[in-house]
Amino acid sequence: MFVRHADCSEHRYTAWLVPPSPVITRSLVSDQVFRSLCDGIVSGVYAPGEKLPTQRALAADLGVNMASVREAVKRLEQLGLVEVRHGDAMRVRDWRAEGGLDVVVHLLFAAGRLDRSILAAVLEARRLMLVEAARLAAGRRTEAEAGRLAELAGRIAVEQDPGAAQLLDLAFMTELVEASGNVVFVLILNTVRRIYLDHASLFGAVVADHRELAPLYRRAATAIDGKAGSRAASAVARLAGEQERRMLEALG
Repeated sequence: MFVRHADCSEHRYTAWLVPPSPVITRSLVSDQVFRSLCDGIVSGVYAPGEKLPTQRALAADLGVNMASVREAVKRLEQLGLVEVRHGDAMRVRDWRAEGGLDVVVHLLFAAGRLDRSILAAVLEARRLMLVEAARLAAGRRTEAEAGRLAELAGRIAVEQDPGAAQLLDLAFMTELVEASGNVVFVLILNTVRRIYLDHASLFGAVVADHRELAPLYRRAATAIDGKAGSRAASAVARLAGEQERRMLEALG
């Protein structure tokens, strides 16, 4: 678990670094129902178009109350995983056709296990997005954004704590995407950030030997400061590509 680091806490994009809080081990019953049904849908146990048992039947089968089932079904509906019509059975929707970015989290850890192919897809999408974000940032960044990127690149180069380095990497990429001026990229990164922070130990390889990667952060920051889009994109492509390779190799 991360602990507070003095330098990191000063930057607006490292405000996520908070003191450890007590872990609540007892999850809500509705969360357990939701995870069970969600896993079944994204793993293909329930096929698109298939009718699910009624909420009353689900409550009886799972030994829970109706309120817990209703809350779980509401969350599934918000994710686009089920369709609920008054007077009709619930039907499974095709998450590939109807789902949004929030489904990625559930695909990544379906049935409580990491899906390596989904992780590879997430890392590939991250790399492609960051490369284009760097190109855009070089033309759209403010002086303040360029300065913060340079500052973060410098701090990554000297950081000794791996946990703090992870958060500095995330802060750098967040600043980069913000500087691109593309709100869709920002929203995509928000999804990636939630995965990253909720499973920080899994992504430690992203900054393994981060001092070896430090020149690439500096190169990207310098190119963005100089409004050199192609050079910025090239530096970020190498950086994100190397992180992707290390991450997948660490998983074996």
